[in-house]
Amino acid sequence: MRTRSQRFNRRSFLKRSAAAAATTLSLEAIGTPAIQTGTRMADAVRVGFIGVGNRGTQLLQGFMAQKDCRVVALCDVYEPYLSRDRAQVDPELLATLGGLVPRMGEKFEAPVARHKDFRRLLEQKDVDAVVISTPDHWHAIQTIMAFEAGKDVYVEKPLAITISEGRRMVEAGRRHRRVAQVGLHRRSSNLYRHIHKLIQQGRIGKVSVARAYRTSNMFPNGIGRYPDAPPPKGLDWDAWLGPRAMRPYRYSIAPYKFRWWADYSSQMGNWGVHYCDAIRWMLDEEAPVSVTAQGGRYVTGDDRTIPDTLEVTFEFASGRLLVFAQYEGCGSRALASGEIEFCGTLGNLYPGTEAHGCRIIPSRPGQFQKEAATASDEEIAPMDGELTHQHIRNFLDCVKSREKCNCDLETGHRSTTFAHLANIALATRSRLEWDASKERILNNREANRLLDYEYRAPWKSA
Repeated sequence: MRTRSQRFNRRSFLKRSAAAAATTLSLEAIGTPAIQTGTRMADAVRVGFIGVGNRGTQLLQGFMAQKDCRVVALCDVYEPYLSRDRAQVDPELLATLGGLVPRMGEKFEAPVARHKDFRRLLEQKDVDAVVISTPDHWHAIQTIMAFEAGKDVYVEKPLAITISEGRRMVEAGRRHRRVAQVGLHRRSSNLYRHIHKLIQQGRIGKVSVARAYRTSNMFPNGIGRYPDAPPPKGLDWDAWLGPRAMRPYRYSIAPYKFRWWADYSSQMGNWGVHYCDAIRWMLDEEAPVSVTAQGGRYVTGDDRTIPDTLEVTFEFASGRLLVFAQYEGCGSRALASGEIEFCGTLGNLYPGTEAHGCRIIPSRPGQFQKEAATASDEEIAPMDGELTHQHIRNFLDCVKSREKCNCDLETGHRSTTFAHLANIALATRSRLEWDASKERILNNREANRLLDYEYRAPWKSA
């Protein structure tokens, strides 16, 4: 019996190939990604969603906006999210999370299967692709099992909770020949593709430093302090913890604040991975050779187990530094413009977010330099729509064409490794020397133990 992906290939590929080839060539000629509208696709991709909380809902709505996508299944361990009934959400969660609790109430074109156990969703024969937006510690298990079930996967960033998990995910994707997209959506940005060309053409000279910051003034209460308590009605706490150690529930952990708990996520993984990915792409870098990190809980007296203040420096063999900092005790603007700063010998370049373009600010002569060549002062107009939608569009197109996505697993893994190395450097209070080919830390045996962890039974690593 032919699989869904085989039907895409055999029935649809031939009649689309000539037009697709022409489209791809013309788009590549101007340096933009091959993003199609989907309106002429004969076959809808049938998609199941594992995790439909805050980010999962955003992705659900993004996929529903694509005319060639059909939602066939939902899975969540919190009953109100699964039933899409905000009125049933625990009042304490509504009071403390506010807008981070999704509105829900979507109207589906056809009945949608609903599961508390993601394994039941993976058993559905009518699911072609799976969207995984669960907490970070679940990504590897669910992605690998989805591959084994013959599903293509869109998995949210960060790719995994450890470096070893990420490598296992890459290997599983290759072994099962599945299409996969990691949710680092700047990879589908026309603006960033244009910036990459500008930097590689030498528009701002030799780039020696690139910087990005995440600032959010969480003083004084941070994520709050809570006692251990029974989980909210409808939350399967054991299933939420999954491979992680059993512990009592706390309102400062789930369903959203897990991002401030090292066992389940980190702000390096939540925010840092986006910027590290964009920077290494723009500079054609694969991995750092050394990493240092400083920081701690300096400001907030909350339940978090990660720092509220963090600064990380990555060094590349090419002679460049990447600096990322997370400041949750202040809200001031860290850069002159945009979301990233590329510091070149001729000028600085500042990409903006989706609604903004890019700015180039020329350098002024420094000490002892009477005259110096500089870049032109330049404003570049926005080139993108909603990046998440563009990233989704690329995934659906690749499910059908069987081409590599804009952010495939190897790309996502290499970028997520930056976040994990930063966290390990801070945890060990050491400068780490990294061998990217062997994916081992060269100068700290103890630090290598943090590349993976032992799962709680019955979960096992692949």
